[in-house]
Amino acid sequence: MAQSDVLLTQHNIELVIFDCDGVLIDSEILSKRVLLNMLEELGVKLPADYFYNHFLGYNFEHVTAKVFSDFSVVLTNDFRQRYRQALIKVFATELQTTHEIESILSQLSVNSCVATSSSPEKVKNALKYTKLAPFFSGRVFTSSEVEHGKPAPDLFLHAAKTLGVKPENCLVIEDSPTGISAAISANMPVIRYTGASHMQDVSAESKLFDGVKTISHWNQLFTLVPSLKSSHHSTLDS
Repeated sequence: MAQSDVLLTQHNIELVIFDCDGVLIDSEILSKRVLLNMLEELGVKLPADYFYNHFLGYNFEHVTAKVFSDFSVVLTNDFRQRYRQALIKVFATELQTTHEIESILSQLSVNSCVATSSSPEKVKNALKYTKLAPFFSGRVFTSSEVEHGKPAPDLFLHAAKTLGVKPENCLVIEDSPTGISAAISANMPVIRYTGASHMQDVSAESKLFDGVKTISHWNQLFTLVPSLKSSHHSTLDS
């Protein structure tokens, strides 16, 4: 599918759908550290690329199933709660936005929303700690709202339907192959963002995705899709 051609020729994008982790916030490297430390306490020591190859972009239900399938270790509800609490604590002191995302959000000429595999609690805290919450008031969607999470298209289609925008008029921005696959399945043009710090740990091969434009700096977004840039700075609720 010629996703790059779609982006270059279509000028009727009405909604930008942002993934959260690794796109709006530089969180994946923190999540990896916390989760791998907790798994190691259970005797599960993961290979270097395992987190990115099997967990990136998925919800925690998938993580739980994958750990059981590959290591015969059950991640209990107690483990999940302790992981969430540990992550919230780390987020409160270490979490940062991706570089210059606030500037991009304030200049968008169209509406935007968040569609994430994270839990509602996690994304709420993440947006609060990074002060991005006002940009997405009432427009945050999580995989808990749909039957099938990414790579199924359900979450993106749910966000588009709720906000009254046709799929082909949405632009998805993702970092993971899982999210990109979901966007393509939803018939939405997609851009891959590789500017978060966790992408430095990912092999060059995994950064490639046929037919999908990649940006490593947010200032490249308006170069790629000029129609997204407002002629004047938008308000937070625009």
